[in-house]
Amino acid sequence: MTLTRRSALLLAAAALPALSLTPALAASGEVVHVSLWDKGDNAMDKLGEEPPMGFNMIGAAKHDKLATMGVTATPDAIKAGKITFEVTNNSKDTVHEMIVAPIKSKDEVLPYNKEEMRVEEEKAGHLGEVSELDPGASGALTLTLKPGEYILYCNIPGHYVMGMWTLFTVKG
Repeated sequence: MTLTRRSALLLAAAALPALSLTPALAASGEVVHVSLWDKGDNAMDKLGEEPPMGFNMIGAAKHDKLATMGVTATPDAIKAGKITFEVTNNSKDTVHEMIVAPIKSKDEVLPYNKEEMRVEEEKAGHLGEVSELDPGASGALTLTLKPGEYILYCNIPGHYVMGMWTLFTVKG
C-alpha cells in the first residue's frame, strides 16, 4: 500500500487535534497518582485487636509501618487549583475506594461510626470520591482545591482503621 502525498497530509491533519489536546489537558491542572494497596488476604486479620490508625493523624509518619492497608499519593503536596487524582487499586483481591476530605489540623479526629466501622463521610466534609474499584482497576476524580490539608482515605468497612489513609497538602 502506498500513501500519496495528499493522503499523508490528510492523515497528519486528522491527527493534529489529538496531538494538540494533550498539552491543553496537562496545562489545565495538576495530576496526583494514588495507589490503594493492602498486604493481601490477611490484611484485615487484626481488625479490632490493634489500636486504630486513623482517629488522630499526628502519627501519620509512623502509621505506615503498622498499617496492613494504605493509600499512597505521588506527589503528596501540590499547587492549589484543578487537581486530578488518578487512582489505581493495586490490591490482588480486595475492593478499595478513595475519598477526599479537608482536615483542619493533624490532631483532628474524623467522625467515626464504630458499629459500621466507617468514617461518617458527610460530617468529615466529603469532597468527592472514586468509588469501589475492583482489584487492578483504575478511576479518576478531578477537584478544584484551595490551599490546606486534606486526607485521602478508603471507607470500605474496617479499611480506614487498618491504616488506609494518607495526608495530602495543597499549597497556595
